[in-house]
Amino acid sequence: MKQAMIFAAGLGTRLKPLTDSRPKALIEVGGQPLLKRVILKLRDAGFTRIVVNVHHLAGQIVDYLQANGNFGLDIRISDESSRLLDTGGGIKKALHFFDPSSPILIHNVDIVSNVDLSSFYARAAQNDATLLVSDRQTKRYLLFDDDMLLDGWTNIETGEVRSPYPGIRPETLHRYAFSGIHVFSPFLAPCLMEMPEKFSIIDFYLRWCADYPFRGFVQPDLRLIDVGKMDTLAQAEQQLSQMEG
Repeated sequence: MKQAMIFAAGLGTRLKPLTDSRPKALIEVGGQPLLKRVILKLRDAGFTRIVVNVHHLAGQIVDYLQANGNFGLDIRISDESSRLLDTGGGIKKALHFFDPSSPILIHNVDIVSNVDLSSFYARAAQNDATLLVSDRQTKRYLLFDDDMLLDGWTNIETGEVRSPYPGIRPETLHRYAFSGIHVFSPFLAPCLMEMPEKFSIIDFYLRWCADYPFRGFVQPDLRLIDVGKMDTLAQAEQQLSQMEG
């Protein structure tokens, strides 16, 4: 079974005032809500079970999915209304919804891209975790060795470096930006249980990358926009047909 999780619980503060009355997942780009775009992309790639986590204006997302018959899929809601758990905590809370024998594709709701999810999922299933990354400009980068195994993280603006390896030298490693799309093996569930209730999935990967092979994957022709703020929302409207073509 191909299964996935959509992170739709965010507050969407960078999209205010649009998100004052609507959850980020239901903000439209190219005439369709972001949530619908990700669900249809997953459906087209053969995914049959999807878990959607919710927090901000959660009822609107639940009502939207019900009104659309869950798009013909097995869609389950992981309710974080009482407390937002961040990306890692969100996976931990939702883990019981998934088949423990199949990898889970994780997709941020505000990512619009041309990635072939079926091909990425098949490739990623060979690893404990695979992160889709790209060579784009940002302040925060993941650091990989020559075999594209995760070694650490850096903020080039502040100079901060995080890694389980003492004395790591970022300048000797490959630097890539995280895309918000990754595949996670339920085999790692015991490691999740050792984490707190609320934590970032990047914190998890950095905590365990010395023990497990977390691999980065670069899609050469990747076109991706994070539609999480007002300027990129306008940009996505202009570039959507090109990116998904």
